[in-house]
Amino acid sequence: MKKIILSTIAISSLFFASCSLDNDDEISGGNPGGEVTAQNLAGNLTTDLRLQSGLDYTLTGALLVKDGATLTIDAGVRVKALAGGTDVYLLVEKGGKIIANGTESNPIVFTSNATSPRSGDWGGIILNGKAPLSRQNGSNSNSTAEVNTAIEYGGDVANDNSGVLNYVKIEYTGARIDDEAEHNGLTLNGVGSGTTISNIAILNGDDDAIEFFGGTVNATNILVVNAKDDMFDFTQGYVGTCTNLYGVRENGFTAVTSDPRGIEADGNLDGNTPSDINQSNFTVNGLTIINNAEGVTLSDGIKVRRGAAANITNAYLALGTGAIFSDVIDLKDSKGDANDTTSITANANPANGLDSSDVKNTTSGGATINVTEATSGGADTSVFAWTGYNF
Repeated sequence: MKKIILSTIAISSLFFASCSLDNDDEISGGNPGGEVTAQNLAGNLTTDLRLQSGLDYTLTGALLVKDGATLTIDAGVRVKALAGGTDVYLLVEKGGKIIANGTESNPIVFTSNATSPRSGDWGGIILNGKAPLSRQNGSNSNSTAEVNTAIEYGGDVANDNSGVLNYVKIEYTGARIDDEAEHNGLTLNGVGSGTTISNIAILNGDDDAIEFFGGTVNATNILVVNAKDDMFDFTQGYVGTCTNLYGVRENGFTAVTSDPRGIEADGNLDGNTPSDINQSNFTVNGLTIINNAEGVTLSDGIKVRRGAAANITNAYLALGTGAIFSDVIDLKDSKGDANDTTSITANANPANGLDSSDVKNTTSGGATINVTEATSGGADTSVFAWTGYNF
């Protein structure tokens, strides 16, 4: 582990009427025997529901948007989640949709209803789609949701549409199930490219901020502030493109897991099936990762591993005084072959103490890292003005 003081690294080439209740699934929290309405946001939503602008709403338990139903949320709506941990979350199932189309001046906010909100108050937002996953050759492209193993995601519809999340703020999420399973801020399970994910802010989460479990969805303008674990996580065969990602851990946010990272990328699910076909091979255009928390270590700025391949361009990594990256870049067991190769060119200010021990390339098959001098790059922060975050 190497401590880097005031170190800055730039990387320029890497890469919502009421509704009936269906009791097929077990739902915990809220009023599972009652009707799902705007005043009772918990249970199985089987017909369309709209949350109207100018009002606040309370998510009181697990709300499942079932196949064929659409939850529409008007711009400016504020949804306060009961601070019930893992019993409170919003999950859009395969064939269901959410249309949460906020605007720059009237964003949609999901937050905790606690008097003193904190990370892990509720379970966040989960979208399950029908897009492909990594899998064994000849096997079906299906998996089960980490938060409810009775619910599947995945399939063979690359352009599947789970709806719209646009100008949406998500706060105080990441409730933990156990040491191996947890809720993230925004979880995208096999979500297809027909889905719109743009202008999202994920703040003060207890686990990963945003995680892509396979799928083909593209994401644009994603701000992550104070994620306890990984800022951006890619796994299980994700093959989309992410544009303009900004992740920061502020000084004073000292909560961490054992191995928090800026980017964590696995080719297959948790590395358990290394012989999978269709492993992760994704693109990131514009990335900033900053650790400003004095005395706090991020295990890696960027880690691409377990058969994943990545093409990351225009990235910028920085450290505040006393903050640490164990490794700035680590390509341990990433994919490096004739078809899918991870190639990283890093620009660094040599005055900040970057040397070869901060960059690991333990792959074979041609993956490379080159370090040259530069002092700028990364995500465009002007597009996040709607969040009110002070950069």
